[in-house]
Amino acid sequence: MDVDETRIPGAFVFTPRQIHDERGAFAEVLRCDRVEEATGRPFRPAQINSSVSRRNTLRGVHSVITPPGQAKYVTCVRGAVRDIIVDLRVGSPAFGVHHVVDLDPEAGRCLYVPEGVGHGFLALTDDSCVCYAVSTQYVPGTQIEIDPFDPELALPWGHTEPPVMSAKDAQAQGVRAALDAGLLANWRDVTAAIPAGRQ
Repeated sequence: MDVDETRIPGAFVFTPRQIHDERGAFAEVLRCDRVEEATGRPFRPAQINSSVSRRNTLRGVHSVITPPGQAKYVTCVRGAVRDIIVDLRVGSPAFGVHHVVDLDPEAGRCLYVPEGVGHGFLALTDDSCVCYAVSTQYVPGTQIEIDPFDPELALPWGHTEPPVMSAKDAQAQGVRAALDAGLLANWRDVTAAIPAGRQ
């Protein structure tokens, strides 16, 4: 498994090595020990979610209030998506910085999204299926939706026509409003458990 750190501290792209033979392919998609070794933080999935999206569907930008907070390990098992994460941790040296990675089963890339970092994706094909292993169970009322077209973030979705979106994503607040409302995680709080030298 190859591991590459993104421009966002604590966020990594994992690329499992695929073994191919006459039957098809095999890969270790998630190894918690490798995630923990790279991030310096515990990661034990509490829930696994999946979504299926038609082409040009945009989901996000989403995060979870801390506490409970939520780290994600995201992969695309069918189709293809353009995945974007953005650092929303107040006080982070990379606050507002984004990272883009295309996910599809052929490349097999997976994305680790730490607590307090926003996440969203644009489906590039019909029937795109994304799976998320998450560190905490769903708690109603703790989700944060950020406007994916907030000019302060200027996220490069690359769509050529208006995307399909949920009403809550289409009406989501900008990052400045979320900051003023005290919804965003504090960098020190969500990185406090990282050993010295890993931040």
